[in-house]
Parts: sequence; C-alpha cells; structure tokens
Amino acid sequence: MSRIGKKPVPVPSGVDAKVDGQTVSAKGPKGQMEFVVNELCLVKMGDDGVEVTPINKSKEARSMWGMSRTMVANIFEGVSTGFVRKLELVGVGYRAQMKGQTLVLALGYSHDVEFNPPEGISITVGKPTEIEISGRDKQVVGEVAAKIRSFRPPEPYKGKGVKYEGEYIFRKEGKKK
Repeated sequence: MSRIGKKPVPVPSGVDAKVDGQTVSAKGPKGQMEFVVNELCLVKMGDDGVEVTPINKSKEARSMWGMSRTMVANIFEGVSTGFVRKLELVGVGYRAQMKGQTLVLALGYSHDVEFNPPEGISITVGKPTEIEISGRDKQVVGEVAAKIRSFRPPEPYKGKGVKYEGEYIFRKEGKKK
C-alpha cells in the first residue's frame, strides 16, 4: 500500500481545481496547468481534496498510484507558489549575468556560454555567482538547472564549477611527490 497515495491532495487557497475524467487541471496565481492521470488509477474530487486510487492491486497500478498523486500535488504547488532551484558558481572569474532574457556565463572557457531559458522559466542573477531558476513546472525547472550545471560540472580536486545550492562535492586529494 502506498503511504503517499493514500493521502488526498488538498487544494491550496487561491487555486481552482477541476477533475474531468482522468484530467486534473488547476488554475492559480502563477498560471494554469493540467495533468492526465494514468488509466490504472481513478481520480475524483473529494471533501478533503483530490483523491487518487488504483483500479486494482496489480504491481503496475500500485506503482502509478503514488506517482500520480505526487504529480497532482506538484501542479497545485506550481500554480500557487511555483518552484525554485538555486545554483552557485565556484571558481576564480566564474560569473553570471543577464542580458535581456539571455543568461551569459563566464566559466573559464575561451568564450562566454549563452543560455536562453524556455517559455515559463525565469532566471534571475542576484550576485554574479548565484543563479535562481523559477517556474511553475517542477520538471522543467529541474531540467533547466541541470542543463546550466552541465556547462561546467563541479570537479573533485578544487571544487570549481556550477553546483546546486547546498550540494556536497566529494573532494579528492591531489598527487603526492
């Protein structure tokens, strides 16, 4: 039994949620999103919020149960508060700046790396070494953060590179004489 799937998803205040067959749609201050629940799960609007239940006790239905409930919770959180990922640049001369909608990164290459965010994603640079990625879709925010991190992943000897905020970099000892 899924401990996550058993809990109904509460609808936050300020969010208008509708269940139409297998489609759950939500509209809130950050925009509108919808998710189509897998056909192995039943979804309905209850008193406590949106309830997701498996259609039978098969392994596939049970594995989709918790995931579907989490996806519904993510769209509610996305349209009400949104998601944020923070990145840190570590290294001498590593910096970030915004030029219009384009993120320009100086990462020790002979050229600057330019990145145009997809629609629905906003990138802000507070300090030259901190990048904040925000949006309503958790998956897209994570993909954008991973893409920016892939331009110069942190290396284990000096720890230089682009890393997530709070990420631990396993450090290696250098050569011995």
